[in-house]
Amino acid sequence: MPEMTFTVRWPDGQVQECYSPSLVMHDHLDVGGRYTVDEFTTRATAALGEAAERVRAKFGFACTSAAASADDITRTAQRYDADAPVEVVRMYPSLPTTLETS
Repeated sequence: MPEMTFTVRWPDGQVQECYSPSLVMHDHLDVGGRYTVDEFTTRATAALGEAAERVRAKFGFACTSAAASADDITRTAQRYDADAPVEVVRMYPSLPTTLETS
């Protein structure tokens, strides 16, 4: 199962590196995408939950790193106004057009 990292810039310019055990983040976020704090938090935590479940389906246990990433995002988001902008700066690896997410 390919893992990935994604980098976001919070409203105050803070940059945060996040981990996902699955490329499913590409289904929920776009590089260069700007989301409100609320929308980003909702999208990212949903994607990380989906990624954790994919790990559970394949290996029989959920990914605690995905849960930790979701918790970090939720905790960081609480510092900002709900409608402030968050930018997805980078997603690595990028998703080739012919590659299916796993």
